[in-house]
Amino acid sequence: MLAHLLPGLTGVFSPLNVFVYISFRTAGAVVTSLIIAFVFGPVVIHRLRLANIGQVVREVGPETHLAKSGTPTMGGLIIILATTVSTLLWARLDNPYTILALVALLWMGVIGFLDDYLKVVQGKTRGLVARYKMVGQWTFGLALGAFLVWNPISEHPTTWTTVPFFADFAAVFTVPAFIVFTGIVVSGSSNAVNLTDGLDGLAAGLTAISSATLGIFAYIAGRVDTSQYLGFFYLEGAGELTIFAFALAGGALGFLWFNAHPAEVFMGDTGSLALGGALGVMAILLKAEFLLVIVGGVFVLETLSVIVQRGWFKYTKRRFGEGRRVFRMAPVHHHFEKLGWSESTVVIRFWILGVLFAMVAFSTLKIR
Repeated sequence: MLAHLLPGLTGVFSPLNVFVYISFRTAGAVVTSLIIAFVFGPVVIHRLRLANIGQVVREVGPETHLAKSGTPTMGGLIIILATTVSTLLWARLDNPYTILALVALLWMGVIGFLDDYLKVVQGKTRGLVARYKMVGQWTFGLALGAFLVWNPISEHPTTWTTVPFFADFAAVFTVPAFIVFTGIVVSGSSNAVNLTDGLDGLAAGLTAISSATLGIFAYIAGRVDTSQYLGFFYLEGAGELTIFAFALAGGALGFLWFNAHPAEVFMGDTGSLALGGALGVMAILLKAEFLLVIVGGVFVLETLSVIVQRGWFKYTKRRFGEGRRVFRMAPVHHHFEKLGWSESTVVIRFWILGVLFAMVAFSTLKIR
């Protein structure tokens, strides 16, 4: 909004010209997200407590988590509010990258909200049945793929995507395969963050790291000179996605103020599905779907730990009559808790891994 209104007044007050620059508006978006989260966070938490919207903790989980039962959940509303308002204020609203990313955040947030509402408010332990959640995620993913095919937003072929470590090579999909691929990326990313959201501050911190990393790639992709020099696809207008990405990172960090151990509030599926969906859509818009596997490496490891655990348990039960486990508990962050690591230790060490994965992602710009 500000990018539309204020630059036109530079004739009256020339310093307003700074609102033309993405770097300035990105900084403003981060600060705005943080302030909104700090100001409205306590209000949202208070409302959740009054409504008796508390987390239900599984008895099969780590014993230390039982004390968390009743902690307000659905706190992802704080992140969604902070990111949405900040993006609307600082980004250009005629930019398709910005609009699609915002729609993804809100769409997935609604799915997560319905799931949390049914579980916590209505008392339905299964919440929104898994297949219905998947339908919602896949519906958006497939619709996004179809929209991009028939309404291209860049000069590059929609069905082409970059491959990390290769400057002159792109993965090329057929139209049907690309549409299915977007569904896989959106649902996979959304569920990966959801699985990771099991410890105080873990998902929020990792999301801030991943979102900021994608934001830098968006800035690179939106500049002719930088993208050409680094061998990255030039995507006209993609720079505006930097503002959304950093607004999301700022919202996640603001939420972390209340979600740090011991957490005053949990993000719930409202937050985790929204954050994961937004990360997946940003990667799709930047033609960096494969890069997302590196950027969100910790999310990938968490998801793989669940897949391996379930697969091995089912196989050994069928083969030997008794299910066996690879990890003491999945997702893998609980495995380390079972080994005796404190919750804060696991979270901080996983954040460090998240930063390392981000550095590996940046290295792909030069190792080609």
